[in-house]
Amino acid sequence: MEIKKSPKSNLENFSKIFMQIGLVLALFITYVAIEKKTFDKTYGDLGSAVMNADMEEEIPITERVEPVKPKTPPPPAPEKIEIVEDEKEIEETVIESTETDESEAVEVEEIEEVEEVEEIEEDVSFMIIEDVPVFPGCKGNKAELKKCFSEKVQKHFGRKFDSELPNELGLSPGRKRVFIGFKIDKKGNIVNIQARAPHPKIKAEVVKVMKQLPKMKPGKQRGKPVGVKYSIPFTLIVE
Repeated sequence: MEIKKSPKSNLENFSKIFMQIGLVLALFITYVAIEKKTFDKTYGDLGSAVMNADMEEEIPITERVEPVKPKTPPPPAPEKIEIVEDEKEIEETVIESTETDESEAVEVEEIEEVEEVEEIEEDVSFMIIEDVPVFPGCKGNKAELKKCFSEKVQKHFGRKFDSELPNELGLSPGRKRVFIGFKIDKKGNIVNIQARAPHPKIKAEVVKVMKQLPKMKPGKQRGKPVGVKYSIPFTLIVE
């Protein structure tokens, strides 16, 4: 015998209705929640805050205690004075006199004579020498003698130096600087000739030319002949 269910008792027939009812309720609750109005709370006047009263601190009153000064120690007791009777003999110390009598002979040691050492003066620069060396033929005051000296040295170099030597050595064209230095000793001779040139052969030629300078009248410092240092630059043009 088969048991048959009544079609009215089958709940599946009402599932769609229940779902629609639940959906409507959810939409209604959501709508009510959105439309509900809220208001900000208001507070009454809390009054003004006074901060100075809290920040003030009570400063305790203290008494000043003066330090106790140490007492000054009493002065030392005077030493006991010993009284010497008149009968007691006191030894006297005799101090001999250092004065000499006219009758006594006084020996005087002879002082050896000190030989004067001749002051050796160093060489002086041509720019600060008091009396400049005089090139033969130059005349005038100190400034004129200096100028004449330099001009005579330049003319001597230009006349004696082999001007074709720089071109023969194959140096690059242009200006070449040559620095010359020498000293006029206490007798007026030219010594200690030094040169700086762009080629050793040019340097040797410069030294040879400077050795041919004539003898000068020596320079003087404080009235004494001294050695005088002199230097001068030259320019060589290489074509």
